[in-house]
Amino acid sequence: MTHRLLRLSAAALACALLLSGCYREERPVKAPPAAAGVSDRSAAARADAVALNRYEENAFAVSQGKTWFRAYNCNGCHASGGGDSGPPLMDDKWRYGSDPASIFTTIAAGRPNGMPAFGKRIPEDQIWQLVAYVRSMSGQLRTDVAPSRGDTLYPGEPESRREREQPKGEAPPSER
Repeated sequence: MTHRLLRLSAAALACALLLSGCYREERPVKAPPAAAGVSDRSAAARADAVALNRYEENAFAVSQGKTWFRAYNCNGCHASGGGDSGPPLMDDKWRYGSDPASIFTTIAAGRPNGMPAFGKRIPEDQIWQLVAYVRSMSGQLRTDVAPSRGDTLYPGEPESRREREQPKGEAPPSER
């Protein structure tokens, strides 16, 4: 009887040790308020870029950004990142900057010549997830974080297999 109790105790201890070693990334489900409360979005975005850039290290957040990209119909103007009436997001040309803060400002505050401001409509964490996904489209994220397969019939390479583009500045349309 004591041998049986000892084996049972050892098995329970082994299970407890194995389960305590499991890691599950945190997936917050409550969205913060929209980014509209920020008075100077560009300054706030630059100040928070390092702290909020954690989404670029989280595969789930980048995947969520890809979901928001489709849900908010970003494909309508950016044509799955290849560009249509909006600029392409998969190449090396970035009109307003390729850093996370500049992309955040573009989404939240909008840009002249067509990019509407979404800061009053989209929660800030979703904008940061979109920023992470947009950067993955031109290969700016690590391949183990970028989405590795598409959920649509898009025939191009998945984000994790794209060549890393070296972003270059491009003059906005009004300055050409």
